[in-house]
Amino acid sequence: MNKGQLKVHSENIFPIIKKFLYSDHEIFLRELVSNAVDATQKLKTLARLGEFKGELGDLRIEVELDKKAKTITIKDKGIGMTKEEVEKYITQIAFSGAEEFIQKYKDKLDQQAIIGHFGLGFYSAFMVASKVEIYTLSYKPDAKAVHWVCDGSPEYEIEEISNRTIRGTNVVLHIAPDSEEFLDEARIEGILKKYCRFLPVEIQFGKKKDWIKPEPKEGQKPEDVKYEEVEVDNIINNPNPAWTRKPTELSEEDYKKFYQELYPNSFDEPLFHIHLNVDYPFNLTGILYFPKLSNRLEVPKDKIQLYCNQVFVTDNVEQIVPDFLILLRGVIDSPDIPLNVSRSYLQSDANVKKISSHITKKVADKLEEIFKTDRDALIKKWDDIKLFVQYGMVSDDKFHERAIKFFLFKDINGNYYTWDEWFEKIKNLQTNKHGVCTVLYALDPEQQHTYISAARNKGYEILLMNSVLDTHFIQHLERKIDKIVFKRVDSDSPEKLVEKDESVASKLNEEEKNNLKKWFEEILNKETYLVEVEALSEHDAPVMITRPEFTRRMKDMNSIGAGGGMPWMNGLPEIFNVKVNSNHPVYWKLLDEKDENRRKEKIRQLSDLALLSQGLLKGEALTEFMNRNIQMLMN
Repeated sequence: MNKGQLKVHSENIFPIIKKFLYSDHEIFLRELVSNAVDATQKLKTLARLGEFKGELGDLRIEVELDKKAKTITIKDKGIGMTKEEVEKYITQIAFSGAEEFIQKYKDKLDQQAIIGHFGLGFYSAFMVASKVEIYTLSYKPDAKAVHWVCDGSPEYEIEEISNRTIRGTNVVLHIAPDSEEFLDEARIEGILKKYCRFLPVEIQFGKKKDWIKPEPKEGQKPEDVKYEEVEVDNIINNPNPAWTRKPTELSEEDYKKFYQELYPNSFDEPLFHIHLNVDYPFNLTGILYFPKLSNRLEVPKDKIQLYCNQVFVTDNVEQIVPDFLILLRGVIDSPDIPLNVSRSYLQSDANVKKISSHITKKVADKLEEIFKTDRDALIKKWDDIKLFVQYGMVSDDKFHERAIKFFLFKDINGNYYTWDEWFEKIKNLQTNKHGVCTVLYALDPEQQHTYISAARNKGYEILLMNSVLDTHFIQHLERKIDKIVFKRVDSDSPEKLVEKDESVASKLNEEEKNNLKKWFEEILNKETYLVEVEALSEHDAPVMITRPEFTRRMKDMNSIGAGGGMPWMNGLPEIFNVKVNSNHPVYWKLLDEKDENRRKEKIRQLSDLALLSQGLLKGEALTEFMNRNIQMLMN
């Protein structure tokens, strides 16, 4: 038996490893199983190149838990190590065997077959173990088996042994007293399923119970055969997940099944998918799914999952994909993103930035392709993905440039238009005297029916804009597109929605108009309601309550945290304009009313009707309005 000291730069390496190597100690299992996969993949490569001529046999990796002995063992039947290789790759910390292997065979193998580049990965074992043993036998002819042991100090023991005849490596972890949580079967299985469920070599963790139906015995009818409960190998992973296969090998059903495999608790089917496959200037594979989105901006429960050569890294991918793509689901796999990196690294890494730009481009390509080849299919899905596309357009200029060609605007009749189509439809009638085209929109066609009718009577066309992002999206479009302005139909009187040189003459004189203004101001709260008498069509409503576009829009944006946030706006009272239509016939009789109480009652009734149409009549005022109407019916 030989003894030696690990070639490290500090005698305190193990406390440092335990505290700082990874923030989450459960990562040790990912690292050790990944190393076992590497060893197996190396053997496959050597066999393919003719440098290993023996039988590969069953290459399954086994993870064993022994609660009584307080050990976890990771077994592989891969390349194994000689004594010299153990000395080199285990005792020289941060010297990666995978790195050297790739350098030697870089012209002969697919680098993605080696997860590797871990360096310190093996030593993550000491985050949870008080002692680690290695039993290994190299694939090389006449190699002798080796036993290596280290108790967490810089000293180790190594010797050649004769009682191991199986090729490969067993790593035995003697779990430390402060890490006994990892002696729980459910805990270990959960970690394996989290990090290893798509590794390219089968991983077995003990046994599980299953029900099988045996073959019928002679003379027995199939329907008479009963299911039997048996113990079967508990295979943790799917070694050939959909994203590692070519799109031509996969059907729509395959993509849907894989979605359910990723998100087993999701009950909705994805709307469509994008299969990523890039090998230059960076390596990237994956499948992204468009889920149905609610009309809310919220962090999704089922997130995009990041893998490095089929090893799960994280589902916190904010620094790798643009913000708006966080609303998608699926898998991204890239060996160009290390397994253990800092947020600042991701923000500055050139490959990460290229990957982010490429994913954005592929998403835009997919949507544009659907728009061009099957517009009706895009329309059917549009209400479920509109929020996602809007988010992309307001947050990414390059995405906006692509998306403005296929973004679909919906009018109040349920018809869909591109921006160019809509602009062509409205530009003649809705361009104001300053040469600016006014784009009218409604939030709720039923609630705003009065305003919509008034605008339609003038021949105007109206969009439906009712998503949580629409206010911000409108601001965005006004910045991006010259000479347009958006106005909600209830933001002004019909005559002023599109400012033109035309004007309507008032049928009342100045004294009569002043009297109307005074009477309404006596009824309404002056701090909230600004009364103005305006000459409108006699077919328009007698009183209209409008919300100024600018202040309403600012409050809407502030409520969702857009536009930088202006907390002071939350304390400002809501201001409404009360438009009294001086040309409505109701006022001709009202001005002749000699009974002041009856006149006040009619003014209050007209005011309340206008408030009611905007949902502003509430509480005691609403109760009084109802009682007043009942009394009128009884008289």
